[in-house]
Amino acid sequence: MREDPFSLQGRTALVTGASSGLGRHFAQVLSRAGANVVLAARRLDRLQSLAGEIEGEGGKALAVALDVTDPDSVKRAFEAAGALGPVTILVNNAGVPAGSYFLNMSEEDWRGVMAVNLDGVFRVGQEAARRMAETRTGGSIINIASSLGFGAIKSLASYAASKAAVISLTKSMALELARDNIRVNALAPGYFATEFNDAFLASEPGKRLLARVPMGRAGRLEELDGPLLLLASDAGAFMTGSVITIDGGHLLAMG
Repeated sequence: MREDPFSLQGRTALVTGASSGLGRHFAQVLSRAGANVVLAARRLDRLQSLAGEIEGEGGKALAVALDVTDPDSVKRAFEAAGALGPVTILVNNAGVPAGSYFLNMSEEDWRGVMAVNLDGVFRVGQEAARRMAETRTGGSIINIASSLGFGAIKSLASYAASKAAVISLTKSMALELARDNIRVNALAPGYFATEFNDAFLASEPGKRLLARVPMGRAGRLEELDGPLLLLASDAGAFMTGSVITIDGGHLLAMG
């Protein structure tokens, strides 16, 4: 183990959904820990801006276009990522929110959520794992699930189902890939304020939701840093198939 077990110096990480929200933050945290970071998402202009910020801080970053619903796009992204070295850390973060009562949900809406939140995690995770196994580098795959993968609240059936499936997939991947020295774990965040949900969390319904969280508030992005680095680095070298919940106790209150 390294002198600093949390150091990612010399490693290359690929983060999906890196153009905004949690993915953007994850990319910055990994870079500051020493990793070369491949920023992957559909919005290339926003990725290039983030790459400039990371490089301005002395890091190395590469922006690549990636649509997790397109197998060819996934392969092209990993091929381009090779410019920074073999990817040995994957943060499978790309996802879409959803909000609809079950009886009002169309099949198109259901499939749209699954195509990104579940199929995308499978597709990108498989491509990363194949390359790690073929090059015998091993690595760490971190799937981003949700505390809603363990519980349920009204109007989020498709989202909760997709994240529950990600948790199950994480465990299956971990079991099968351990022989290739590939660790697979998941983070299950609760409510964190991002550009996607700021307005909702500040609204009266949002305030009522947060009031049911035992810690009484939304999470701060920096409160994800420790769990992320634990799973990405040698500090978590004996962890695989684990799911870390960071939700201020919200899951406890779901019943």
